[in-house]
Amino acid sequence: MTRLPVLILIACSLLLSAGCSHMQAQDYQGQQPPLVLEEYFLGELQAWGMFQNRRGEVKRRFRVDIDGRMEGDELVLQEDFVYADGERQQRIWRIHRLDEHHYEGRADDVVGVARGAQYGNALNWEYKLRLEVGGKHYVVHFDDWMFLQDERVMINRATMRKWGIRLGEVTLVFVKTDPGTTAP
Repeated sequence: MTRLPVLILIACSLLLSAGCSHMQAQDYQGQQPPLVLEEYFLGELQAWGMFQNRRGEVKRRFRVDIDGRMEGDELVLQEDFVYADGERQQRIWRIHRLDEHHYEGRADDVVGVARGAQYGNALNWEYKLRLEVGGKHYVVHFDDWMFLQDERVMINRATMRKWGIRLGEVTLVFVKTDPGTTAP
């Protein structure tokens, strides 16, 4: 009987400490080079990525061809995925800047609205994505971080969770094929 309160105390401590250690986009204020989505994603890019399960095993690899354009004040990203097994998917993001540091994004498989915070060279997206796996649909939460390395290269690492349990991570490297392209 005395073990139960101790276990509850330990569980609460772990939950509180996990909440305190969460990275914040503001932590990257002033980091160079500054990431401006409307500039970096304008034009053609390619990305290569992989999904690793919670044990670190690579379960899927893929390439993404990305075409970014401005439609008024909205950034439109067409992402064409080709997986190592030959499967193809397309996602079209519509991204709108809310203020100096915040964005919202929408795509057909995003549940609700993606919320982004950008400071310095970093952007953090939080969103729920509807995934199809083995003919079944699942809604998972993404904590998605992008870090601009230079005018051409950006590294993206996203943690995928369901009911708070980490399912795995997606890692991508973006390469801008025409680094001279900037927003008008």
